[in-house]
Amino acid sequence: MTSNAPANPRKTFGLSTAISYPNGAPHIGHAYEVIAADAIARFHRLDGYDVLFSTGTDEHGLKIQQAATRAGTTPRAYVDGTAARFQAMADRMDCAYDRFIRTTEPGHYEAAQAIWRRMEANGDIYLDKYAGWYSVRDEAYYDEAETRLLEDGSRRSLATDTPVVWMEEENFLFRLSAYQDRLLKLYEDQPGFIGPDTRRNEVASFVRSGLKDLSVSRTNFDWGVPVPGHPNHVMYVWVDALTNYLTVTGFPDAENPNTKFWPMDLHVIGKDIVRFHAVYWPAFLMSAGLPLPRRVFGHGFLLSKGEKMSKSLGNVLDPFELADTYGVDPVRYFVLREVPFGGDGSYSHEAIIGRINADLANDLGNLAQRSLSMVAKNCDGAVPDPGSLDDADRALLAQADALPARARALMGELALHTVLAEIWAVVAEANRYFAAQEPWKLRKSDPARMNAVLYTTLESLRVFGILTQPFVPGAAAKLLDLLAVPADRRSLAAVGEGGRLVPGTALPAPAPIFPRFERPEAPAA
Repeated sequence: MTSNAPANPRKTFGLSTAISYPNGAPHIGHAYEVIAADAIARFHRLDGYDVLFSTGTDEHGLKIQQAATRAGTTPRAYVDGTAARFQAMADRMDCAYDRFIRTTEPGHYEAAQAIWRRMEANGDIYLDKYAGWYSVRDEAYYDEAETRLLEDGSRRSLATDTPVVWMEEENFLFRLSAYQDRLLKLYEDQPGFIGPDTRRNEVASFVRSGLKDLSVSRTNFDWGVPVPGHPNHVMYVWVDALTNYLTVTGFPDAENPNTKFWPMDLHVIGKDIVRFHAVYWPAFLMSAGLPLPRRVFGHGFLLSKGEKMSKSLGNVLDPFELADTYGVDPVRYFVLREVPFGGDGSYSHEAIIGRINADLANDLGNLAQRSLSMVAKNCDGAVPDPGSLDDADRALLAQADALPARARALMGELALHTVLAEIWAVVAEANRYFAAQEPWKLRKSDPARMNAVLYTTLESLRVFGILTQPFVPGAAAKLLDLLAVPADRRSLAAVGEGGRLVPGTALPAPAPIFPRFERPEAPAA
């Protein structure tokens, strides 16, 4: 018999999303990232790990200062309002984060200034004049070759199509050029450091093309973390923002209980900011003499009917509206099942309804409703005694019992969509089994066999309930409640012989867990 117990009980697992820039309302792309990271965090908790899952907001910079001015308020008051909306989104999506970090926290200022001092002490920060084509929106400088000249004489960034202006200022620079060889060796020695593989190849190519020293301070605005010893300079966004991953582990306080989570196991980020996380961040950490995170994974984008979402196209989706229209669990299931993690995926009203009605309502929801209703009517509302199981029963239970090991291997590859596909493949087997065994016909002809079929079906549902908790936590908890599974028997280790349903256990009245979606209207983009 294969054990589903974790190999290393209470081993730690630390992961983070990127922190969102709250100069506007959260959109479905923000929700997708935090939902995916939440599923990974929940899975590891189920597998016996001590988990630290952080998300949050990146609240400094010129864009925030300008937005606050336009709104007639202070930057602090502005971000207090907008950051709350991002936290509310994570809460609405049922994301069980351990830490919501805001870069305006005093503890973060301390962490950012501590890593700055370490890099400075290592001789990697120096003062110089910096000049280049600057994009306010990207908060980044570009070489002239990275811009294009328009007919009106203005320039725009080739990479992001944002306006750039020529800017010269006295900045502190970081000796990024000194880390080219060490970074390339990192990618070669630890090929899993950047995922998926396409992102690693892109980053390695960028680094091989030559690295220039990086501007790491600004003097043209003051809304940021002050540079130690130079109060007229504030830290450039990436030193400030990236350090949040250290802040949540208690850095620089070596006595903080969260220090056990550094280095983090995983940064889940959008593919558009892989360069900052896979080039700048490890270089900063190398300079500061700190361990590197184990993996940086750049997920793809959620498209709207194949098009990238943008305000100008009017197709930006509000995650709150999606949750109100379809329900939180269906939205979570859709984005995790429909989008291959690491690639792009597409949203449409028709596609999400298809997933809700086919996978959730028909396949899992209907199986639970039919079997639990039969138990309520024919088994006095209690788990039936299976008696002796036949080959068909044992075959289905073996497939269900094998799911934790299969899911664990796929989760190690961050193949979230494939984990769900594997679970639903066994859900489909359970439906075929139930239809083939026809327990409704056995009620009179062979009630003992009916009991065995219903028990086997309920036991497979117990496994589905446990395995789907990271993805559809609300519905999975409801299903496990309907099966009277105790709260302390819902981990991956409880799957298999040792955690089987106990015959005679009283069950609550059946209730639907995934109703069909009947309303035709789509939320407005």
